Amino acid sequence: MKMEGICGATQGFEAVMRLQEKSDSVRVRGNMESGLSLNEREDQALDWFVRRTDGLDAAEEQSFQEWLQADPAHAAAYAQWEGDWRQMDAAPAHGIERLRANLARDKAALAAAEQAVQQQQTERTSSSSWFARAASAFAGTFSSPRAMSAFAGLAMLIVGAAAWNYWWQPAFNETYTTARGEQADIALPDGSRLQLDTATRAEVALYRGHRDLTLPEGQVRLQVEKDADRPFDVLAGPLRITVVGTRFAVRYTPEIPGRDGVRVAVEEGRVRVARAGWFGDKGEVELTAGQQIVANANGTLGVVSTVAIADVAPWRDSRVSFDDVPLQQVLAEFERYGDSGMTVRDPAVAAMRITGTFDPRRLDNFKRVLPQALPVRLAHSGGQTEIVSIR
Repeated sequence: MKMEGICGATQGFEAVMRLQEKSDSVRVRGNMESGLSLNEREDQALDWFVRRTDGLDAAEEQSFQEWLQADPAHAAAYAQWEGDWRQMDAAPAHGIERLRANLARDKAALAAAEQAVQQQQTERTSSSSWFARAASAFAGTFSSPRAMSAFAGLAMLIVGAAAWNYWWQPAFNETYTTARGEQADIALPDGSRLQLDTATRAEVALYRGHRDLTLPEGQVRLQVEKDADRPFDVLAGPLRITVVGTRFAVRYTPEIPGRDGVRVAVEEGRVRVARAGWFGDKGEVELTAGQQIVANANGTLGVVSTVAIADVAPWRDSRVSFDDVPLQQVLAEFERYGDSGMTVRDPAVAAMRITGTFDPRRLDNFKRVLPQALPVRLAHSGGQTEIVSIR
């Protein structure tokens, strides 16, 4: 089994952090009451940036071009403000709503900034107190109200993005994989347990407000630690499975024709299954213990059916079960666990259907009963066994 760490800092957040670094690098004049000051060049660049965003007339645009050409440092300062602002748009969509809420909160902090600074608290470690001090200090040092307003907006974005980073950057990120024929049992930091079948890849991300597992391929069984404040979502192909605390299994094997959909089976508790979409999940179905559902590759949900608890994840006991499945798909399933040594060339034989439960690591029993169940025989040649028709 392999574990791969996943790192993820977005361009948008990097831009925010550069803005914060700018605010942290300004010069301190005297004590806190005398405040902080951006250098004049950056102040002018910010002022021009805001004015151009609002729109300039021809005369103002000419003045801007003259200022820009007067000193190469002017162009560099302006380009930095422009670039950082543009990269704000790269912030992940799922953090936008939380960011907006944080900005609303920080606007209230700005209104109380002057009072907060006057109190001169000896310890000001929260983002709100930093914002209040910075806003009050900068108020007397910018050359224009427009520049002050723009920087206040950027400062609020810094605070909001810091909060976004806290909630939307995972506290734990790991990818688990099993090779062909391998299985794994993993304890997650939140107390949940994850079992991986052969040829499986599971990407786990634990956030402060929710928990995610993405299943690009394979089969997993989860025993999710109950946490009402942090629901656990499993994304498997077109489906989203949401739980709080339960035991269930998910299969998604897009590489196997005819078995390329998603199967969800519940061992204990209940789960919600829905087709995941950009604008919200669709067609939600709730499953309880002893129930299962299968969706096709497009996410269309089938009917809910019953399943024996022992058959929720039979692969844990080295069992694979088939119910009226084409022989070609049966062999493809065996190949997930290792080389079966069997081939089918005749399309008519490949389409013959099988029902039964077998051990994919010990196929002698399958080879023995196959000619009894189907009108076929086993032809051995060169270390391979071809299944051929006797008709």
